[in-house]
Amino acid sequence: PVTAKPASTPVKTTTKYVNVSSGTLNMRKSGSASAKIVTELTKGTKVTVYSESKGWAKIKANNKEGYVNTTYLSTKKPVTAKPASTPVKTTTKYVNVSSGTLNMRKSGSASAAIVTELTKGTKVTVYSESNGWAKIKANNKEGYVNTTYLFTTKPSSTPVVEPTVKEIKYVNVSSGTLNVRNKPTETASIIVKLAKGVEVTVLSESNGWSNIEVYGGEGYVSSQYLSTTKPNSKDEKPEPTPPIEENTLIKFVKVNDGSNLNMRSVASTSASIVAMLANNTAVTVYSESDGWAKVSANGKTGYVSSQYLVNTAAETPGNAPGTVIKNYTEYGLTIDKMVDLQMAVNAQTDKSYQTYIREDGIILTSSTKGTVNGSGWRVRGGAGPDNWVVGSVSNNQSLTIKSKVKGSDGYYWYEVDINKTWVNASPEDVKYHLNPDNFENDPVNSFQFVKLSQSANLNAAEVNSRILSGKGILEGQAATFMTAGDKYGVNDIYLISHALLETGKGTSPLATGVMVNGKTVYNMYGIGAYDGTAVSSGAQYAYNAGWFTPEAAIIGGAEFIAKGYISTGQDTLYKMRWNPAGASTYGYATHQYATDIGWAVKQVKQIYNLYSLLDSYNLKMDIPKYK
Repeated sequence: PVTAKPASTPVKTTTKYVNVSSGTLNMRKSGSASAKIVTELTKGTKVTVYSESKGWAKIKANNKEGYVNTTYLSTKKPVTAKPASTPVKTTTKYVNVSSGTLNMRKSGSASAAIVTELTKGTKVTVYSESNGWAKIKANNKEGYVNTTYLFTTKPSSTPVVEPTVKEIKYVNVSSGTLNVRNKPTETASIIVKLAKGVEVTVLSESNGWSNIEVYGGEGYVSSQYLSTTKPNSKDEKPEPTPPIEENTLIKFVKVNDGSNLNMRSVASTSASIVAMLANNTAVTVYSESDGWAKVSANGKTGYVSSQYLVNTAAETPGNAPGTVIKNYTEYGLTIDKMVDLQMAVNAQTDKSYQTYIREDGIILTSSTKGTVNGSGWRVRGGAGPDNWVVGSVSNNQSLTIKSKVKGSDGYYWYEVDINKTWVNASPEDVKYHLNPDNFENDPVNSFQFVKLSQSANLNAAEVNSRILSGKGILEGQAATFMTAGDKYGVNDIYLISHALLETGKGTSPLATGVMVNGKTVYNMYGIGAYDGTAVSSGAQYAYNAGWFTPEAAIIGGAEFIAKGYISTGQDTLYKMRWNPAGASTYGYATHQYATDIGWAVKQVKQIYNLYSLLDSYNLKMDIPKYK
C-alpha cells in the first residue's frame, strides 16, 4: 500500500502594505539599517509578512524577499490623496555647479537612485523645497535635487582661465584639517585630510576650488584655505596651549565664598588679569612651577597661584549647598552588546592610535616612506585582520612607515601614520565612554547624567562677564540663551555649553555667518552639520529654518534640541550621545546627536563651571544600568 506523505504545515503569514509619507521604503538583505538594499518599495505595495522581530519584518514583495522596518507597514492599504484642483505654485531656477553635472534623484535623499544628470545653466521648474531638497521638473523628467545648486539667475557661461604654471601653496586652516575631495564640491567624497602647513601643488583654480596634487595623488580643496607662504612663520603667534586631552589633570579652585581667583596672562602677580574664577571652578592643569599653575577654564588660558588649587571638589559645585537626586534606569542590553552596536556605525574619536596596513597594501619608496598600492585598503588598530578598522586610505597616498611586525595572519604589517584627525574608535575606548560606572562618582564627569529639562535660573550679567566674554559671536548673548531655555524647556546652562563647543567658542564659520542664496545664516549648535559637509549642510539647514540672525539661531536651535531630544526622553548628555533606549528597542544604534565618543565628556567641565556660579540649585541625575 502507498503511504500518504504527511502534509507540510503552511507558514502563517499576514498581508500588509507599505505606508511611507514620501519617497520609497528600502528592503534590505537582513534586519539591519546597514544591510545591503535588495530593492525599493513604493507606497501602497502589498507585502507578505513571514515574521516580525526587533522592529524588522521578514517579507516578500515583487517576487523578492528581504527585511523592512515595521514602522512603515500598515494593515490597511494607504489612501492616495486625490490631486488638488488648485494649480501648484512653481518657481523657475537654474542649475549652477562649479564643474561636472547635478544629479536629479528619485527622492530627496543622497542615497536615492539617479534619474538623470543636469548640466550647468539648465532651466528647472521647482514645485517645492524642504530639508535641503527641491522637487523639480527639467528636460521632461521629474525628481529631486540639492537646493544648494539652484539659483534664481542663470549662471554666466564665461569660461574661467586656468593657470598654466603649477604653483606651490600651503594648507592654512585656523583649526582642524583641510578636506581633499574627489570633486570640486562640498558634497563630494573626502580622499584625505591635510594638516596645517602641508605643501601642495596647485594645478588649476576655478570657482573657489583648487585642483591640487599632494601625496602622489590629485584632488580638490577650497582655495580660501591655501596660502602662498607657509603658516607658523616668525610673524605668527604660536598656539597658546596644546589641545585639551580628555585625561588631562583636573583641579578645583578653593577660595572663600564671594571671592575670586585671578587668572593672569603670565606667572606674576603684576600681570594682567585674563579671567576671574569662582570657588570650586574646575580647571585643566597643564603644568605647575614655582608656585604657579598654567591652566585653562571657561575657554581661557593663563596662570593662577597653585596654593588656591585642590585635587578634589566639594560634593556639589558653587558657593552654597546643592541637592543631587540620583535615579537609575535599567536597559535590556549588556555593555558589550552596546559596544558592538556602536562599532557597527563607526563611532569616532580624535584620539591617536598606532595604525597598521598589510605588507601588500603598500609600495615602499624608501625605508621610511611608502605609497598605498591600489584602492580599498584600510588600516587597523593592530597587526592582523582581527583588529578593528581605524580608517581607510586612498590609492597612491603617501604614508610614513614607523615599524614592521609579523601579524596574527602570517603576513607582515607596517605601522604607518595616516595623518587623520577623526578615526574609528577602538572597542576599548568606546566601552570606557559607554560605561556609566567610569563617571558616576566623578564630581565633573557625572554631569553628563544631569537631566536637561530643568532651568538653572542663571544671572545673565554674571554669565556674560565670566563665561561669554571674548567668545566671538556669542558674547553678550546670555539673556538669549535664557529666553531659549525658558521657551522650550531646555536647561540654559546646557545650551550655552553646547554652543561654545560646537562653535569653537563663537568663532566657527557656521556661528559667524555663512552666505546661502544671498542671505547670511547662522547655526549655533551644529544642527544638520553632517560629517564631511559640516559647513554647507549646516548652513543649508539654517537657511531652511530661517535663522538669519544669531538670536534666531540660538532660540530656533533650542526648539530643535527640545523637540528632537529633550522632550522625547533623551534628556541627558549621555542619552543624547548614546541613546540606550533606542538601542534596546531596535537592536541597533539610532538617533544619536554626535559620532564623537567623547562628546558628552567634552561638555561637562563647562556645565560644571556654569553651575559653580549659582548660589543654590537642585540637580536630578538619570544614570543608565546595563545587564
